[in-house]
Amino acid sequence: MSGPLADRVAIVTGASRGIGRAAARRLAASGAAVVAAARGDHADAVAGEIRAAGGRSVAVSADVTDPRRVDAMVRTALDEYGRVDVLVNNAGIVRDRLALRMSPADWDAVVATNLTAAFNCARAVLRPMIRQRGGRIINVGSVVGRMGNPGQANYAASKAGLEGFSRALAREVASRGITVNVVAPGMIDTDMTAALTEPAQAAMLAQIPLGRLGTTEEVAGAIGFLASDEAAYVTGHVLAVNGGMYM
Repeated sequence: MSGPLADRVAIVTGASRGIGRAAARRLAASGAAVVAAARGDHADAVAGEIRAAGGRSVAVSADVTDPRRVDAMVRTALDEYGRVDVLVNNAGIVRDRLALRMSPADWDAVVATNLTAAFNCARAVLRPMIRQRGGRIINVGSVVGRMGNPGQANYAASKAGLEGFSRALAREVASRGITVNVVAPGMIDTDMTAALTEPAQAAMLAQIPLGRLGTTEEVAGAIGFLASDEAAYVTGHVLAVNGGMYM
């Protein structure tokens, strides 16, 4: 498939649904070969969609909290396509509860998946990116990491930590032509928001100046921009896609 990313290879974690699925499809539509990663066989469907549309994609089963599985994921990308140009760290979970009632296990699980796993994946792709003298690491944060939210102390901490990690890493690898950025979505129309009650949705919309939820495609568009040559001079940046919910 032709396009501005026709010679690039992208790994997308959490690619089975929502933002990850939209990002995988967007990068593939721009010509990139996509390694779609998720637990079990959950990424098979999106990889199949990409191939059916004429793109290149392989699905990988990966627990991104396990460094050995992450290394295997990157080896798959190198074995299949010979290089890694883009990493989208999108895998994430929520385990919401007020801090007073939050268990250490719920804290650890969210931080491990949302923050430590991003470190695991970034570390694994840095060696091939340094050899290539170029690459894009794009971490998916959240508006909650910027403004906080009751009942999400673990999630907010993990996403705020992702911003600090991204800025530090951006400084470390800039001389090798590698950029590191964050896309921070606001309230996006996904399975999670669809499950909210109508009063909860109304309260949420009241905080958004644009008056609507965002779409996964809009977040994927921001990811596509940061993966492109047009963003070659952008690093250490947090790109908010939140409809003005937090400015």
